[in-house]
Amino acid sequence: MDRVKTGIRGFDELVAGGFPQGSTVLLSGGAGTGKTIFGLSYLYAGAKYYNEPGLYITLEGNLKNIVWNMETFRWDIKPLQDAGLLKIYKMNLHTSENVEKQIEEELTVIAGFVKQMGCKRLVVDSTTALGVWISEQGKIRNMLFTFTDGLKDLGCTTMMIAETKGGKTDYSAFGVEEFVADGVVVLYFTPPNRSIFVRKMRGTNHNKAVHPFSITEEGIEVKPRDEIMWEAMK
Repeated sequence: MDRVKTGIRGFDELVAGGFPQGSTVLLSGGAGTGKTIFGLSYLYAGAKYYNEPGLYITLEGNLKNIVWNMETFRWDIKPLQDAGLLKIYKMNLHTSENVEKQIEEELTVIAGFVKQMGCKRLVVDSTTALGVWISEQGKIRNMLFTFTDGLKDLGCTTMMIAETKGGKTDYSAFGVEEFVADGVVVLYFTPPNRSIFVRKMRGTNHNKAVHPFSITEEGIEVKPRDEIMWEAMK
């Protein structure tokens, strides 16, 4: 099986060397757990170390703030942007009665970027924000299926970010994202401790223990299991 190395220190060992190529992985967690940093780290490492073009899609973030966030980790992203290895795009959604049509149009634009850049990695931040525009869970699920299937056809290994209430068994905001995803990775933050758990990874073995991680000047670093106690998260 071909794999996509995340490049995040200590994480690839948890998923047998990387995400299965072409898979869709849900990254979930409560506010402040490090989801956006994890997603940006995945794209930056791909562009910087593996020469794999990546596209970051935000639904509500400020583009300048996202760039600033990346630069705080001493990541020199401008050369990667200039080389077509990294792109940040904000979906243009606005309140109306035709939200589904808007999303379909935006997905067409995104597919164009993927083809133009030859994207191998993609991050969507977040499905939670996407769902705000659609009231029915059935429609959310259908849209996510359409989106992820289209990206798989383009050869992307996709990370979808979802914000939850932060509980041990909360994996998505709407209860549907984990079913359209091939893998689920959950981040927890019980101050001052951060931890990560690979809930599932379809088609491959993965570590089933909770591991601590830290956010350093260079990004995210996952640490050995023996540095955490699950009871501390209760």
